[in-house]
Amino acid sequence: MTTATDYEAIAVRAGRELEEATAQEVLRWAADTFGKRFCVTSSMEDAVVAHLASTVLPGVDVVFLDTGYHFPETIGTRDAVAATMPVNVITLTPKLTVAEQDAQYGPNLHDRDPDLCCSLRKVEPLNRGLGGYDAWATGLRRDESPSRADTPVVAWDAKRRKVKIAPIARWTQDDVDAYVQANGVLLNPLLWEGYTSIGCSPLSCTAKPGDGEQGRAGRWAGSGKTECGIHL
Repeated sequence: MTTATDYEAIAVRAGRELEEATAQEVLRWAADTFGKRFCVTSSMEDAVVAHLASTVLPGVDVVFLDTGYHFPETIGTRDAVAATMPVNVITLTPKLTVAEQDAQYGPNLHDRDPDLCCSLRKVEPLNRGLGGYDAWATGLRRDESPSRADTPVVAWDAKRRKVKIAPIARWTQDDVDAYVQANGVLLNPLLWEGYTSIGCSPLSCTAKPGDGEQGRAGRWAGSGKTECGIHL
């Protein structure tokens, strides 16, 4: 039986050995190593990692967090991915509906305490949903923000005691754009409207970046917050 200590050692070794590997090679390693106990998470900003994973593991589980605050376009992207790609989309939801959260914590928690809101609506559901997996993949890239500049391709997620994989960590936005164009990958329509990073719909959570700003500049703008907590 493989233990958490074994998986930690596997993650450390793979992080070293796969640093220069292609995204497909990283995902092939994940599929061969973990099989059905491996999943991909997606915010449905795009379907790049889901598409990549489906080429090496058709039917792979793609986990989506429905916070109750998503743009309609994001939900539409999720539905389109489920309908057109060889993946198994799994939607996770928080324990509380938005109405129940408002009743317990007061309305607009995302404005007053965004860390708590993200914890309730993203972090807790993901932690719960990853219970059946030994490894999970994300779409994190090093060029997205300073907080992500050191993202390993493979690492040990000590909080969840799972292997965490970022197959496109070394990609640039140009690499993403080229892959999307070459493979006809689904994109969230909001990207065409000037958004560069898409999360929940309240303006305090997701806004279009200002002039000269790029990447995640529109997320929690002006608050000092840079991550929802999933990747901390």
